[in-house]
Amino acid sequence: MTATAEPLRIALPGFGLDLAALAWGDAHAPPLLALHGWLDNAASFAALAPLLAARYRIIALDLPGHGHSAHVPPAARYDLALYVASVREAAAALRLMRFTLLGHSLGGAVASLYAAAFPAQITRLALIEALGPLADDGNTTLQRWRSALTAPTDKSARVFPNVEQALAARCRSTGQQPDAIRAIVARGLRQQEGGWVWRSDARLTATTPVRMAESQVHALLAGIAAPTWLLLAEPESPWLPHTLLRARAACVPRITIDTLAGGHHLHGERPAQVAARLRAFLHRGD
Repeated sequence: MTATAEPLRIALPGFGLDLAALAWGDAHAPPLLALHGWLDNAASFAALAPLLAARYRIIALDLPGHGHSAHVPPAARYDLALYVASVREAAAALRLMRFTLLGHSLGGAVASLYAAAFPAQITRLALIEALGPLADDGNTTLQRWRSALTAPTDKSARVFPNVEQALAARCRSTGQQPDAIRAIVARGLRQQEGGWVWRSDARLTATTPVRMAESQVHALLAGIAAPTWLLLAEPESPWLPHTLLRARAACVPRITIDTLAGGHHLHGERPAQVAARLRAFLHRGD
């Protein structure tokens, strides 16, 4: 076992595109599939994965449109159903029959919905700062619909003169420290004439036309059968109030809630503490 990540390329014939991934650990060890947050990439787990690789084969995907993965065709939209379907096809391509699923933020929302859709595949579900997707109480539904369908689709990419300026911009937008996201930024950039631009598809920042109602989220979460671990940041993230997430957790039959002091990207900021708690969850008997 080594802390060095192994790059992977995964063909998804049903989508006509490829996904990229990073893998750590022995190829014959129990598989753990990891899903990153919005506008992040597989390097989100660069600090955490080596701490788990003695006992697991960690495979961190670049979700469609992120990192080194392909972008969807111009007529397609990035949505939760697309992400869940792409993870399913990636798992099939990797020949993962049963596996542990780990997700952070957007990746946690996708992991939640995946575990609800395919309960027989998931041995354990580990979530960091997410349980289900962002929902809509109806107050902004009409405006969201109009904005999404009338917004321009040809966004130009911002060009940075060097990697450090791109890193600084990402730190300003997320409130993170440079060392916590340096690996994500390095994987998320590509060089072109005149500087550096983000590899991620600019359409990822477009408004989502429709979000689920909270009642629909609850109904889906009730379908999660695997033992589940939810790690929340303390203090809470403004868009993830703990009261909301605890109400959602009440829908999941076998869930443990844990908290840790830190920001939204706990696994990058405090990887040793997160790894210790995650190992305890993965190794316990249920």
